[in-house]
Amino acid sequence: MEDYALIGDHQTAALIGRDGSIDWLCLPRFDSAACFAKLLGDEENGHWRLAPKGAEACTRRAYRPESLVLDTEWETSEGSVRVTDLMPQRDRSPDVVRVVEGLKGRVTMHSTLRLRFDYGSIVPWMRKSDSHRVAVAGPDSVWLRSEPKVRTWGKDYSTHSEFTVAEGEKVAFVMTWHPSHEPRPPLVDPHEALASSVDDWRAWAARCRYRGPHRDAVVRSLITLKALTYAPTGGIVAAPTTSLPEEFGGVRNWDYRYCWLRDSTLTLGALLTCGYHEEAEAWRDWLLRAAAGDPADLQIMYGLAGERRIPEYEVPWLPGFQGSRPVRVGNDAVRQLQLDVYGEVIDSLALALRAGLPNKPHMWRLREALMEFLRSNWRRPDEGLWEVRGPRRHFVHSKIMAWVAADRTARALEENPGLSGHPDRWRAMRDEVHREVCERGYDPERNTFTQFYGSRELDASLLLIPRTGFLPPDDPRVIGTIDAIRDELAHDGFLRRYSSEQTVIDGLPGSEGAFLVCSFWLADALHLTGRTKEARELFERLLALCNDVGLLSEEYDPVEGRHLGNFPQAFSHIGLVGTALTLFGEEGAG
Repeated sequence: MEDYALIGDHQTAALIGRDGSIDWLCLPRFDSAACFAKLLGDEENGHWRLAPKGAEACTRRAYRPESLVLDTEWETSEGSVRVTDLMPQRDRSPDVVRVVEGLKGRVTMHSTLRLRFDYGSIVPWMRKSDSHRVAVAGPDSVWLRSEPKVRTWGKDYSTHSEFTVAEGEKVAFVMTWHPSHEPRPPLVDPHEALASSVDDWRAWAARCRYRGPHRDAVVRSLITLKALTYAPTGGIVAAPTTSLPEEFGGVRNWDYRYCWLRDSTLTLGALLTCGYHEEAEAWRDWLLRAAAGDPADLQIMYGLAGERRIPEYEVPWLPGFQGSRPVRVGNDAVRQLQLDVYGEVIDSLALALRAGLPNKPHMWRLREALMEFLRSNWRRPDEGLWEVRGPRRHFVHSKIMAWVAADRTARALEENPGLSGHPDRWRAMRDEVHREVCERGYDPERNTFTQFYGSRELDASLLLIPRTGFLPPDDPRVIGTIDAIRDELAHDGFLRRYSSEQTVIDGLPGSEGAFLVCSFWLADALHLTGRTKEARELFERLLALCNDVGLLSEEYDPVEGRHLGNFPQAFSHIGLVGTALTLFGEEGAG
């Protein structure tokens, strides 16, 4: 998966390999069924390869600076050629634009378009219409054209094209999806789309206030987060993919094409600090809409527009990435009780208010309703932030986030006397939660907080204790927890979330790699406790894990040197931005 690059149009995204093949694309939304699913199967499950005839991996590739426009180059015995891939921001229909440009000599190019709707299971009917090839199956329709026209033919239920480009010549392909019952979508000029896309992305990147070390990596991460944003609603998906494995050949394969509440505080903090107030406000507003309703029904994740039903099912005809089954669509974790999300939502709304985002008249009423539910329910066991599929526990991180919720609410009332409510009530809850966690979630023998009450297991989420303000960084219990986690959960210097060998905790067989955001949290914690040199060294090692175009997955296998989990992962890129801001502070804030 580290061989892939990302293009997108703020409503969906595609993954392109080093061989010039688009192997994953869901249309028209991130969470729609894939029309290219080779990523989780083989060529028969759908892909679009455009490359020199007979060539394999490219010679080089890179995004155009501060954009999501990808240039891929091949040097062959005939000459050299560049393919530029992008998905322009759509007015209505999603387009994939691929521009071939001859750089030297004369290069013969070959295109194979193999459309397979519904995750690779449906072969569409293909026909000609004017200058287009049109694929139709049920509700889906895809139109393909080239400028200028090139020789095109059908074979093996695929569309093939072959042509030669000389130095300075260009051939552009445009593939457009639209509902099959509607007339042909408006034509997009591929060259204008390319120029405007580069300009739009660079104008957006120029707004970044961060000017510190590793700015290129920070901007690339922010561009990735922007690419994972569903523009119509402001929601940000955790990843554009489903079922990329946490262990090759294993069963820990989940669908991440949804919006998690848990990401909200860290995402808001990164966007606001870097100067992206519009995106932060859109994300905040999505959060308000999603969380509206009975507080007892608050979910950990929602669909792109706030949809609540995300039923999980398996796709048996796909063999999975490198044989990792099952391939899943939907996510049953949506039904779990994870009490920490109440703290994340309250903390996000408090952060938005402090940052000066426009207030909403119903924000405080929502916070009051969430707090009343949490006051009556924080003592319950839950599934915790890692969405374990084992029994419910009294996870320490969940209790700490209940403390965060009470603390932020009490502070808001103290600072804004005009708000309705009783700060004494929330101060009392805050004190009670704090006392219980320190008594039941702390192991004095080892001087560390534990994963859940009565456990000897550790959890990387405990690294967030000083960041939340639950205890100060110089508290001996905080330092002891950081050291214990680094000793017991480290894998070649990177951190696992927890010890997955104890399957009774998460209810799943197998293991997983180092969880990248946890390693960023370790760098933050080291810095906060005065070990800035170690923190910066770890940050440098994490930056080195980015693939050749600056993308990170969810996890990493230090033994094989491979990326694991869904890709690219918003949480990992949020961690990168957050740690850069933590380590370089005012030096980089602009």
